Amino acid sequence: MSRITIIDNSNANAEQQALLDTIQAQLGMVPNFLKVFANSPVALRAFLGLYGVAGAGSLDHQTRERIALALAQINGCEYCVSAHTAIGRKSGLTGDEINAARHGTSEDAQAALAVQFASSLMEKKGDVSAIEIAQLRSAGFTDSDIVEIITHVGMNFLTNILGKASKVEIDFPQVDLKLAA
Repeated sequence: MSRITIIDNSNANAEQQALLDTIQAQLGMVPNFLKVFANSPVALRAFLGLYGVAGAGSLDHQTRERIALALAQINGCEYCVSAHTAIGRKSGLTGDEINAARHGTSEDAQAALAVQFASSLMEKKGDVSAIEIAQLRSAGFTDSDIVEIITHVGMNFLTNILGKASKVEIDFPQVDLKLAA
């Protein structure tokens, strides 16, 4: 049971309902974590704005999902691991690739660097080395790409802490946080 109220059709005010209707129209559903965000329409609009902008960047959808999986695992957010496993599968990630991302890497060499950098950003609270940045550049990542990776780390950290703090009910096929060897 969520520690923070789930906003839905039964308890939404007009502003909240308009936001939920927009999400429903775009996604075909309203995930529970967005229903928690809806407690504050300002916070929900801010998240949706960041999500929309970040999704329009240069990083491909699969790399964004790999990053989300790695961070959800690092931060211990079962909701986000479950959600991004389902979304990752829809984006074409295999079970092996999902497992690799949860272990902080990828079977794709360039994506592995992005995931490792994102993981390092989270673990080191942003205090990454010049060598890590140089490795990204050597692999073909631009400064724009690097800033986008950092943006995805921030956005995913936000959803991870919202998921954990609220204990929101998982509305995706549940995935255990325990990793297979």
